[in-house]
Amino acid sequence: MKTISILNLKGGVAKTFTAANMAYELYRRGYKVLLIDNDKQGNLSKAYSRYDAENVAPATRLLAGNWENADELIQHTEYEGIDIVTANMSLFGATWNLTKEDSENQIERYKALVTAKVLGFGYAKFDYIETERAYDYCIIDNPPDIGLNVVNALAITDEVIVPVKVDEDALEGLDIVTEQIEDAKAFNPALKLAGVLITSYQNTDGEAAGVEWLEQKTDFNILGIIRYSKKVAENTFMRKPIYEYSPCCGAAQGYKKFVTAYTGKAR
Repeated sequence: MKTISILNLKGGVAKTFTAANMAYELYRRGYKVLLIDNDKQGNLSKAYSRYDAENVAPATRLLAGNWENADELIQHTEYEGIDIVTANMSLFGATWNLTKEDSENQIERYKALVTAKVLGFGYAKFDYIETERAYDYCIIDNPPDIGLNVVNALAITDEVIVPVKVDEDALEGLDIVTEQIEDAKAFNPALKLAGVLITSYQNTDGEAAGVEWLEQKTDFNILGIIRYSKKVAENTFMRKPIYEYSPCCGAAQGYKKFVTAYTGKAR
């Protein structure tokens, strides 16, 4: 299982939208995907219609270590091949409580899920199997900060994908993200920055210049460009992957091309 963290310390750059639609595109290619909603706002959980505001969220229990079996945490979605660990505002309290603990495994809470055994998830239809073998990909949607929930996510992450909108503030913030990833290598030496995914791109002179600057003046790998589409805003009310809502729009085609390039597998 390859674990990917979607991360940017700047808000409003389509982190959740990227996590949701990358998962869908991987699923369309036959991969089994586990989503972890690591943001107390629970927007990824909402995107897959699994948000529960009333009860302690599975992501909260995962961070607190308050669980015994992985199937207490993992839920199916309507797509047979995409499962999710959901979040809500209770994750805020768990993150805060963890900062006050004097525990040796403060940054290893999510590792327990990777090695836990599940029944009936992924392709483990009839036998218990480790989570890391039951799924091909795990995608973690992170909030725009570096709390202990994000540190725990980075501890199990193989690659970080950074969604960015092309403006001066976003481009300057890339250096901060890079520094955080380098710091995280102290407890996860295998962690690497896969690259940046440009989102909400409009072909103006300014944004074209920003892309050119990224390509020529930095070492950041550009994984893809997702064009701006009004359909994205409309789709927030539909709770569907953008390709199902408007397959011909620029955003839907962008995520399709991005995942094809990322995996080397078309659908």
